[in-house]
Amino acid sequence: MLVTSDKTASPRPRAVRSALPWVTTASRLVLGGVLIVAGWGKIGTPVLSVQAVKAYDLLPESLATVVGYGLPIMEIVVGVLLVVGLLTRVAGVISALLMLAFVIGIASAWARGLRIDCGCFGGGGQLAAGVEPSYLVDILRDFGLFALGVVIAWFPPGRFALDSVLGVTSARESDPYDTDDTDDTDDAEGDGIEGDDGEPLQKENH
Repeated sequence: MLVTSDKTASPRPRAVRSALPWVTTASRLVLGGVLIVAGWGKIGTPVLSVQAVKAYDLLPESLATVVGYGLPIMEIVVGVLLVVGLLTRVAGVISALLMLAFVIGIASAWARGLRIDCGCFGGGGQLAAGVEPSYLVDILRDFGLFALGVVIAWFPPGRFALDSVLGVTSARESDPYDTDDTDDTDDAEGDGIEGDDGEPLQKENH
């Protein structure tokens, strides 16, 4: 009596597994770089940063002042964490929430008919005479950056990350893409099926 096994493995393509760590790494560098540039453009003129936050007319004045002073520092710190890959998933979550807040704030200003500059890279939120708001461009940009934050938070930190060097992530988390495609095949070959006489049956694959 012969038992035929038609079990076939369907692993993810090797090319996809190889590309995923680099996608996460590129997402870290792009989002981290944008945050550093944005924070650096505001940290030298915190008064303008406060004015930009107040221009949205969403927060009480006292809270808007705190956010205006603290936002550039947060952007730079989170950006550096992303670039070096330290506390990567936490930084990814924070950056994603930050970008989502920007999208909501800009959309709100657009819906209420305000004519302001987003103040994302500096400035006091005031538009020069004759300049129209670029709300749609700002929203699309920040939503794209939000998507990068989600990728960073969802997947392991990728290549050249301090998290992996310091052991903050496990070996499995640091490189989950390197799966052994032969595990299922080996298990299948190692499973013995006994016949009525207690002797293992020979398997044939067709």
